[in-house]
Amino acid sequence: MTERHALVVDDHPTNRLLAIALLKKLGWTVQEADSGELALKLAEALAPRLVLLDISMPGLSGEETCTRLRQLPGGAQMRIIAYTAHAFQEERERFLAVGFDDILVKPINRQHLAELANGA
Repeated sequence: MTERHALVVDDHPTNRLLAIALLKKLGWTVQEADSGELALKLAEALAPRLVLLDISMPGLSGEETCTRLRQLPGGAQMRIIAYTAHAFQEERERFLAVGFDDILVKPINRQHLAELANGA
């Protein structure tokens, strides 16, 4: 795994921008993707230690992307965080069951992101 390398996946540029800025301040090298398909290509090439993954995206959903990321070489060691506005208990349980390590609720909270990123 690449040391302190993160991948931010979200179809909305503004959401990516904020997450990237905060992760860079925490000392991470960050790549970004606007789709699950691109995220899979980048993750295969870069083997990020941390992936912030939006749930609701056109094309490949965050849940499907997470499942496929876990199947990549090194995918089991990635810390994959669901990056979503959806935070109901049953959704949290479903996200964790699919393979996410944790959930970061939008709007993003710098302190919570720092806690989750430091666990990677």
